[in-house]
Amino acid sequence: MTTLTATTPANAAHPRGLYVLFGTEAWERFSYYGMRALLVLYLVNALGVPRVEALQMYGIYTGLVYLTPIFGGWIADKYLGARLTAVVGGTVMMLGHFAMAVPSLLHVALGLLIIGNGFFKPNTTSMVGELYDGPQDPRRDGGYTIFYMGINLGSFISSFICGTLGQNVGWDWGFASAGVGMFIGLCTLIGLQRVLGGSGLKPGQRPIGLHNVPVVAAFTVASIAVVYGVLGVWPLLKSALAGIPSLVSIVGGVAIIWALLTFWSKATTKGAAPAPLTRAERTRIAAVCVLVIFVIFFWMGFEQAGGSMSLFADKQTDRHVGSFEIPSTWFQSINPLLIVVLAPFFSMLWTRVNKSSFPLSDIAKQALGMIVLGLGFVVMFFAQSRADVVGTVGPEWLFFVYALHTIGELMLSPVGLSMVSRAAPHRVAALLMGVWFIANGVANYFAGALEGLLAGSGIPPYLFLLGSSIGMGVLLLILTPMLNRMLDARDPVEAPDAPLNPALA
Repeated sequence: MTTLTATTPANAAHPRGLYVLFGTEAWERFSYYGMRALLVLYLVNALGVPRVEALQMYGIYTGLVYLTPIFGGWIADKYLGARLTAVVGGTVMMLGHFAMAVPSLLHVALGLLIIGNGFFKPNTTSMVGELYDGPQDPRRDGGYTIFYMGINLGSFISSFICGTLGQNVGWDWGFASAGVGMFIGLCTLIGLQRVLGGSGLKPGQRPIGLHNVPVVAAFTVASIAVVYGVLGVWPLLKSALAGIPSLVSIVGGVAIIWALLTFWSKATTKGAAPAPLTRAERTRIAAVCVLVIFVIFFWMGFEQAGGSMSLFADKQTDRHVGSFEIPSTWFQSINPLLIVVLAPFFSMLWTRVNKSSFPLSDIAKQALGMIVLGLGFVVMFFAQSRADVVGTVGPEWLFFVYALHTIGELMLSPVGLSMVSRAAPHRVAALLMGVWFIANGVANYFAGALEGLLAGSGIPPYLFLLGSSIGMGVLLLILTPMLNRMLDARDPVEAPDAPLNPALA
């Protein structure tokens, strides 16, 4: 770890290790989003999977991707350390990407990608923080911003390379290129780890080397065994759940995960048992749990990008520019490109707004983000209606939808994560952040299952999504004053002059 103090100037150079993690994450996200851009198109166009089933498979995959990091973080904290766990995850994901090139290994490949992501994702993120001298290092926020740019850089280029190869050369080429990207990410992390210092290593742990091969191999083999084990019992589990409504099974699954998280939190607490939560702490937790419901509705709409909107780009968008046909996967690069362009603007905007005479609370910003997302579905609804009549529509329709959805994301996602980190009592902060990501997982499942759930209702999916997004956004605006007070609840012993919401400052 770099030895610095809280008095380090904010404009001091970032640790060199940040750029190693930047490159590692960029290539890992290249592999993830490259495969994600192809998944639904591959299922429908190459394997002949019905549209509804393909979207459901996409929803299950992306939903589980958000749940496994909870366990990957626990394994790193308890046993392997963040760096070694990330190497295990990258190895398992690389095998999963290459397995995607073999149609008969489809479900095995998806299982390996889910498990590998769980090992990898939380630990590279935590390693960024360990490069700095604690939370008060003034360069820390800037470091995470640079790291976030790596995520979007990888996402941006993935559709052009993996998507183009997959659609124009061969599906196996597209998936294999994602595996090559993950291999480069692993080489970056291992080969340049000398500049990471102690980041990601447990006390006394040596840097990753040949001596770690047996551990990586053991966890990789165990991951493959777990995947085959789950696939073996899945038909029985599916039959047992057949008579249970989807919503009930999802709520039950979330309850089980909540219980596991609670057990993990207690099992990993060192020393004496923590004091019971105070009334104010319970109030703040309740406010976060209410917001989780709204987050589910937001991401259920946003994650149509890799599902129904991907199929719309492929089947109902005129993608010809002269004699050149734009690969439909390229549309998924609009979001990361706009994030890179617009993120600095929103950073300055929120600073100005928070210092103005009419500041917006974090909750109000998120409510407006949901409404902006809904406006994107207004455009999408008319685009779908027109395409149903004339066959195809121009690419500008999808561009405006992606632009509105990106603006909504910038208003909700970073603001929400920051809010949870401030509002959560310290001793349950990780638990609440886990719940926040569970909400993302549930939302991803419903994003894929939505068309199946609405089948026979006569309600067009995009009409439902514009109504749910705008409706829930307006409801959240109405509840904002009450939730602001709940989030700012303080016990008498807490400092009364440090409100959590800018609107109350």
